[in-house]
Amino acid sequence: MHRHHDDEVHEHDRGLSHDLPVLARRRMIRLLAGASLVPLVGCTSDEGTSASSSSSSSSSAASSGECATIPNETAGPYPGDGSNGVNVLKESGVVRSDITKSFGDSAGGTAEGVPLTVTLTVVDAASGCGTPKKGAAVYLWHADRDGKYSLYSDGVTDENYLRGVQETDDQGQVTFKSVFPGCYDGRWPHIHFEVYGSLADATAATSITNTSQLAFPKDTCEEVYSAEGYSQSVTNLDRVSLETDNIFSDGYGRQLAAMKGGATEGYTASLTVPV
Repeated sequence: MHRHHDDEVHEHDRGLSHDLPVLARRRMIRLLAGASLVPLVGCTSDEGTSASSSSSSSSSAASSGECATIPNETAGPYPGDGSNGVNVLKESGVVRSDITKSFGDSAGGTAEGVPLTVTLTVVDAASGCGTPKKGAAVYLWHADRDGKYSLYSDGVTDENYLRGVQETDDQGQVTFKSVFPGCYDGRWPHIHFEVYGSLADATAATSITNTSQLAFPKDTCEEVYSAEGYSQSVTNLDRVSLETDNIFSDGYGRQLAAMKGGATEGYTASLTVPV
C-alpha cells in the first residue's frame, strides 16, 4: 500500500498555491468579523502572540473569554488518511499512544530525536470550551527529525512511524509519545492532526470533523535544534517565521502549543482543541 511521492523535495504541504483557498477563506472571515458581520473563529486573539516566548502562550481556550472552533488548515500532501491513496488508519496497530516506532508489516524503524509528549484536549466549542469531548478521536502525524514523512518521503516509504490515533478520555484528552519534528525548508515546525467524532470513524477514515495544525514557539525550536541530528533544521528555521509561514501567517495564537521541559529531558506540548 505504500508508495513513493516523487515531488517530496521541498514541497511538504504543497506551498502557498495549494493552501491559498484556506488562507483566503480565513482572511475573509477576519475581515467580516472586523465589520461585525460574523463572529471571530477560535478561542483567543487571531493575531499571533510572541513567537519567542513559550511561557506567554496559553492553550486554554476557556480562559480567553471566548470560544469557537480550532482554525481549519490543510492536511498537506502526506496525511496517510486515504485522501490521496495512502491509508494508515485502517491498519491494525494505528491506535496507540507511542508513535515513535513503525508497526505492522512495515520496516520496523524508530524515529530518533529529542523526546516530545503531545497532549491535546478536545472540548466542545458550543459549550464555551467548558465541556470535554469524551469519546472523540484524534489522528496525529508529523515529520521526523530529518523533515521526512513516513509512507511518502525518500528512505521512509516503508515506515509508518510518527502517526497514530487515540480516543479522548473523560477529560477530552489524548496523549502521544513522539519526537520533536525537524524544520524542513519552507514551513514552520508543526504537527498535523484530524479530529473525528469517534474512534470507529477514525479507524474507518470517515467523517473528519476538524483538520488543523499545531505550531511550536521559536525559543523551543532553537533549543531543540541545537541538539545532535537537527543541524539542517537550524538553517531552515532561519529562512521562515511564524509571520511568514504560509499556514500560520494569518494568525497562530490558537494553535501555538504551551511548552514545558528541555532538550535534555524532553518536552511536553499542550494545546486545547475546540470543535
